Amino acid sequence: MRSVRVHLPAQRGELRDRHEDGHHLHHLVWRLGPGVRVCSSAVLGGGIGPRAWILNAQVPGGYPRLDPDRHLAEIAASEGLTGPGAGLMTAADVAAYTTGHDGGVTATVTTGLGVRGWAAAPDVDCLPHRPGTVNIVLTLPAALSDAALVNAVATATEAKVQALLDAGLDCSGTPTDAVCVAAPEPGPDGGEPFAGPRSTWGARIARAVHTAVLAGARPARDLS
Repeated sequence: MRSVRVHLPAQRGELRDRHEDGHHLHHLVWRLGPGVRVCSSAVLGGGIGPRAWILNAQVPGGYPRLDPDRHLAEIAASEGLTGPGAGLMTAADVAAYTTGHDGGVTATVTTGLGVRGWAAAPDVDCLPHRPGTVNIVLTLPAALSDAALVNAVATATEAKVQALLDAGLDCSGTPTDAVCVAAPEPGPDGGEPFAGPRSTWGARIARAVHTAVLAGARPARDLS
């Protein structure tokens, strides 16, 4: 593996590449270190808790494995990542990630919209899906309470949908979208209590996510 196009100082992230089964793929790594909590819907390390790293890994379309959590753990181990972490997957081109920044908040987004649709839709589980996934990773310097972490995920999702509509897309996302929010562990004060779109940190989250998703959705729309 080798580093490529790395310049993510605000996120402490790194773009890496690897070869698997004849495919040249990329992944993004955040080496968070101690004292950081993550709230996420990630396939590996989802939920709320201390996390030392986040991994957003590209996989080929038609992903054949049935153990994505184990696969992510293997990639993490190859990067020397230890301790608890959160891992996401996408068939989108991770090297084409987009970012948004606002008031100390950084949003990094990988955008794949090949299987976009509306969240409230008829039962379509039996239909084949093309590769997709909009993955959002948020880092911010303010500690959030448990409720505010959950609120931040909701705010990020609202901003994502707003950006998709602003990009001219008729969808709320894809069936496999994921969000990670990384923030310092709260002290005795319990952290910021709110992260809705009209709170200080929620508004920053919303603007950062909107910027990043809009930047990724426009070219993805043109390619799909």
